[in-house]
Amino acid sequence: MPTPDPGALNFLLTRRSRPAKTLIEPVPGRVDLETMLTAAARTPDHGKLEPWRFIVLEKPALKRLAEAVAGRGDEQGIDAEKIEKMRVQFASASLVVAVISAPVVSEKVPEIEQLYSAGAVCLSLLNAALAMGWGANWLSGWASHDGAFMRSELGLGPAERVAGFVHIGTESVAPPERPRPDLATKVSWIDA
Repeated sequence: MPTPDPGALNFLLTRRSRPAKTLIEPVPGRVDLETMLTAAARTPDHGKLEPWRFIVLEKPALKRLAEAVAGRGDEQGIDAEKIEKMRVQFASASLVVAVISAPVVSEKVPEIEQLYSAGAVCLSLLNAALAMGWGANWLSGWASHDGAFMRSELGLGPAERVAGFVHIGTESVAPPERPRPDLATKVSWIDA
């Protein structure tokens, strides 16, 4: 018989991301952040390739990105509203961890499975932050999909891409519960 962990199960059944725009200072220090990163690094990883890495973005780096994203958006002809939303995402943040998908050449593990692992790292980091009492949110946005921009601003390699920006801070407002998926429309049972 398995031994349940009611506390862990309750956390997973009730967890809720916090909107990034509601996160304020203080933010976790290095010791807390390293604990979160350690938890995130325990993510399932087919082949033990570790096809991801972290870039910790502190306030000065986020301000630089906010300025750079405005210019890049204009260059690319991005809608002004989208540019501003992306700019504010960086400008209003105090701590963001960029989870970078860094695929490894492998005959056994397809790149798509390595990308899934990077996505799982994002969720594990988000959950670790929430479990430690911090507010957190996993975001992306048009700039995260602009490979040339991310290479110039974050130093990504040619095959790397941003899997997500995990914003972490102090929750300033408790978010309301939101509708959850109706399992009856999402689950199929196959018994033969």
